[in-house]
Amino acid sequence: MNTQIIDAGRDASGGYKVDVSRGENVDRVSSEWFSRPDDERYLSLDDLFTSVKTRAEQSRTRTVESAAIRVEAHRDDPEKLGLILPGADEPIAPTHWSFGQLSSIVGAPAAYLRQLPAPLAGINLQYGLTNHRAEQIKTMEVANGRTELRAVTGPDYGRIYDHELVSAVQRIAGNGTGDTRWKVPGVLDWSTGIYNPRVDVTKETTTLYASDRDVFLFLVDDMNPIEAGILPDGSPDLYFRGFYCWNSEVGAKTLGIASFYLRAVCQNRNLWGVEDFQEIKIRHSKYAASRFAHEAAPALKNFANSSPAPFIDGIRAAREKIVARNDEDRSDFLRKRGFSKAAATMIIDTVLTEEGRPPESVFDFVQGITAVARNKPQQDARLEMETRAKKLLEAAA
Repeated sequence: MNTQIIDAGRDASGGYKVDVSRGENVDRVSSEWFSRPDDERYLSLDDLFTSVKTRAEQSRTRTVESAAIRVEAHRDDPEKLGLILPGADEPIAPTHWSFGQLSSIVGAPAAYLRQLPAPLAGINLQYGLTNHRAEQIKTMEVANGRTELRAVTGPDYGRIYDHELVSAVQRIAGNGTGDTRWKVPGVLDWSTGIYNPRVDVTKETTTLYASDRDVFLFLVDDMNPIEAGILPDGSPDLYFRGFYCWNSEVGAKTLGIASFYLRAVCQNRNLWGVEDFQEIKIRHSKYAASRFAHEAAPALKNFANSSPAPFIDGIRAAREKIVARNDEDRSDFLRKRGFSKAAATMIIDTVLTEEGRPPESVFDFVQGITAVARNKPQQDARLEMETRAKKLLEAAA
């Protein structure tokens, strides 16, 4: 790593200039940021872990016979349903989420049942439970002042608790606020093109989230940028590492981890200039906990501790691999890789506009393809082009 080049890219405040016209734009974190109310935002991994761990400690899971569950309307509120589980004297209230899960398991349309008076909805749900072919279901109940049914799944559901994922992240990222290399990201100043990694963690800037259904975390190593080339103006092309991960212990989504290199994070938490995006997902099937222990957690640790050398070498190889010397070569290179004549022209023109010269290297073409992909309104078309660009880059390494 050339430290002089990296230091030369910094301004007086410790921020550094970035070129976000390159690479992919990923909006997953931004979607989370926009949708989370204040009570789902946490200022440190310690606070987040305490919250989800406490919730798990207040919960219990068990497998019950579906036919043994009794449905009744609350006597004090005839608009609501209660469920009496085997061995319980009092009904427990299903959450909106668990009611939907229970309805789905027994083949009843949850949206329709919610519109019915509670006694009628109860009759329909009771019939479904009594005649449920699978016979057994797994419940997750929580007692935090009042007892609620948080989740209803099949008996083979492999639960990975939210606190287990947070704990795995803590082992590499500490508190997530700068006590290790890994922290809540800084912010890009669009007016100057300077990315400032030093931003206070507040409810507005945090990227640590948890609700009653899920957990989501995004952290970066943005105090240690990596130089992987030179921009047309002679300044270093700087990246830093990042990852986000998610889970739902109540079955709302899979467990997943995505790792990547990126150039900036803006105020609304869009990721800019993303390269080398890698993702693994684990369904909550019977052996999910084992897969988390043997695959996901080690993969996260390996990425956190890995050298950026392979990434830098791959970028350098793509920059050095010249594949086109004239317009005919450029068009042929893209047409042979499945791009239409119109798409090839657009890619070549985009590179010419953004770089001030036509594409020559594999890296030039990759940047042109990802730039065109960013403007695709259809997500499938955008992802398809980004996948092609990634394969080109991998082939050049």
